[in-house]
Amino acid sequence: MAEALQHARDYTLSLFDSFVAAGMDAPTRVPQLRIINPPLWELGHTAWFAEWFILREAASSHPADANGNCLLTKGDDWFDSARVPHRSRWTLDLPSTGGVKTYCHEVLDRVLDKLSREANTDEALYPYRLALAHEDMHGEAFHYTLQTLGLPTPLPQTGEVLGAFAPSEISFPGGIIQLGSKAGTGFVFDNERQSHAFHVAPFRMDSTLVTNAQYADFVADGGYDNRQFWSQAGADWLMRQERSAPRYWQRDGGQWRTVRFGKLCTLAGAEPVRHVNLYEAQAYCAWAGRRLPTEAEWEYAALSGHPAFRWGQLWEWTASPFEPYPDFKADRYLEYSEPWFHTHQVLRGASFVTPSRFGSAKFRNFYLPERDDIFAGFRTCAWPG
Repeated sequence: MAEALQHARDYTLSLFDSFVAAGMDAPTRVPQLRIINPPLWELGHTAWFAEWFILREAASSHPADANGNCLLTKGDDWFDSARVPHRSRWTLDLPSTGGVKTYCHEVLDRVLDKLSREANTDEALYPYRLALAHEDMHGEAFHYTLQTLGLPTPLPQTGEVLGAFAPSEISFPGGIIQLGSKAGTGFVFDNERQSHAFHVAPFRMDSTLVTNAQYADFVADGGYDNRQFWSQAGADWLMRQERSAPRYWQRDGGQWRTVRFGKLCTLAGAEPVRHVNLYEAQAYCAWAGRRLPTEAEWEYAALSGHPAFRWGQLWEWTASPFEPYPDFKADRYLEYSEPWFHTHQVLRGASFVTPSRFGSAKFRNFYLPERDDIFAGFRTCAWPG
């Protein structure tokens, strides 16, 4: 656990230094976009979150539930995401870049010292695991921001081309599975609880993600012009965007080009299509006479052990709205799940920048349907019959 926490903080700081190199460490130098945070604020927030739940032993994320004061005099006013509106994060009187980094180091030193005296139990380690998962997610969010702002990534594991696998279709017999995680299985987020039996009907699913070449056929066949393939919400989004291809695609003569962390490159046909939102994934499926898998079908396939089923390259859109499992109860991080039920959509899997320690076939990611800045793709299922 100590090594993981140290690695996560080193990882976050190395990503933050990419913004520093681009002159975007000060919030006023960062474009004010709804889908990103000012990197300096986000860096401070990750350290504050660890201090809140570990050092201040907060019973929940409610402002009155932490012990003692923040190491920074105005830390709670600056970095509590539940109390600091998104639009105001560009105008806060934050400490200097050096000051925030010093805070990060001080918090981690104290966290590691406290961890060395903790009992090796799920209850004692819960706040550490929560803070680790939180920082891992913000590390991935830093990658989204680098891509959105056209900045290079410093890490070698974010190579430009994802591995390609031979596509096929797998038939699954269906049956009863246990959705959610059982008690005593280590750290899980509240939306994964409670474990419950769920029946999955027989289905057929792609073994791999839809590729750029496959999606290019949809584009070439007028997929963005023919509204019959789009839901009403998707058509409304498309009209606002005036888009004729996925985000970052650029036509260059007879080929497609795309932008990867600020670099224009040829689009690899065998690579999974990424930076598509739910509406685009649904439209492709309608055009192809297919559908998105439900999250239960996706979990069934991922846990089946079938050697042809590949996942972990990109987050995968599912057909399932983000809804609570039966008997849901919010955990200490009150704002993690409950505010987003019924408005967000479930994605499953992981992406090429998700730390391996974070990957789980049961993890439920969730985003608004129109988000196309994330590293997300999709696979398709056959309709019954």
